[in-house]
Amino acid sequence: MSANFEAKKLVVDEIKDKFSKAKTIAFVDYRGITVSEDTELRKKFREAGCDYKVYKNRLMLKALSDLGIECPANFLEGTTAVAIGYADEVAPAKIVCDFIKNNSKMAIKFGILNGTSVDAHNIEALAKLPSKEELIAKLLGTLNNTAASLCRVLSAPARGLAVALNAIATK
Repeated sequence: MSANFEAKKLVVDEIKDKFSKAKTIAFVDYRGITVSEDTELRKKFREAGCDYKVYKNRLMLKALSDLGIECPANFLEGTTAVAIGYADEVAPAKIVCDFIKNNSKMAIKFGILNGTSVDAHNIEALAKLPSKEELIAKLLGTLNNTAASLCRVLSAPARGLAVALNAIATK
């Protein structure tokens, strides 16, 4: 076997490893962005704990088929970069959609959510969701509000009795 074939096998193994660990993967067409825009985008992905790489389409297609993930081959045509999120499901989609909002050169092709291929609309919908921290804060606020309301309801009869006794005592 040739050295080139072995190198490609290693790249496919790297892609499979990254894709199998990922919670969210966004495939984007990066045609037309400048080097400075690409550098800025990579920095944002690094800060969010995501990977942003460019692989050959055929190698990504081979890795996806080895992992059993179905996606139409025509999705992986042209210039394709991949944003991979490991910890936060929303981060890659949010970063890509924010970049597209400010710069219309990039476009989402499709994505993978928890091992299932989804279209670009689902990735955009995912980007509109609040972050994990915001959702946890909202849940805790709701739970805290419910507990406070329960305390007020339970203490109301005793408070009413105290007010009535105070009114009688002041007469």
